[in-house]
Amino acid sequence: MPKVVGVRFKRACKIYDFDVNNLELKTGEQVVVETQKGMGLGWVARSPLDKPAPASSKQRDETNLVQPLKKVIRKATGGDRERFEFNKEMEDEAAAVCRKEIAKHGLSMKLVNVEYLFDSSKVIFSFISENRVDFRDLVKDMANELHTRIEMRQIGVRDEAKMLGGVGPCGRMLCCSTHLVDFEPVSVKMAKEQNISLNPAKLSGVCGRLMCCLSYEASQDACDSGSNCCHSHKPEQSQPSSLPGA
Repeated sequence: MPKVVGVRFKRACKIYDFDVNNLELKTGEQVVVETQKGMGLGWVARSPLDKPAPASSKQRDETNLVQPLKKVIRKATGGDRERFEFNKEMEDEAAAVCRKEIAKHGLSMKLVNVEYLFDSSKVIFSFISENRVDFRDLVKDMANELHTRIEMRQIGVRDEAKMLGGVGPCGRMLCCSTHLVDFEPVSVKMAKEQNISLNPAKLSGVCGRLMCCLSYEASQDACDSGSNCCHSHKPEQSQPSSLPGA
């Protein structure tokens, strides 16, 4: 059984397992890994283990269990970090191109995020729209201008809040953008159980949906291990530490 290391690609995202590939790795180190989409730059979020950690529906994905495991290619070099920063600059340019083309085609959609794959072989545009959008002509025009593969990904308002971040009614940074990996179902019943005023303005988060924190103490003790609240765990289990470049 190869040694397995947990790698995270973004703040508050799933941790994926990779074969250490005989490298000496420590938590927080940047690494270049092999993914299904190509090479990716991530950060070691879990120290190398002799076998994969027990599966958890909240922190793991079915793709993590695929065998054989993809490998860590190398520790990130100065060139890799420069590439990462170059991609960030390219994302700003691609966002400007996309907004221009959206206006040109008169499409009812809002661009939320742009992400280049590490090897720049594809650029992913995340957007929100109340209706289904026919963006075929948009993709053709952007592909001609950006000279790379284009993927359009329609997301929901909760995903938008997670990507953009912000400050919640409590005065803290949004849970979804700092430590929540998955969105748990939230209902008005949870507010009733806690005797919270059913005022929509007070129950809604910046995304306009019911606040995720309503589920933290619903039908369970606030300090129960199943709670997602970052203040209901031991200090080392609260919000993940800031990752370099996150």
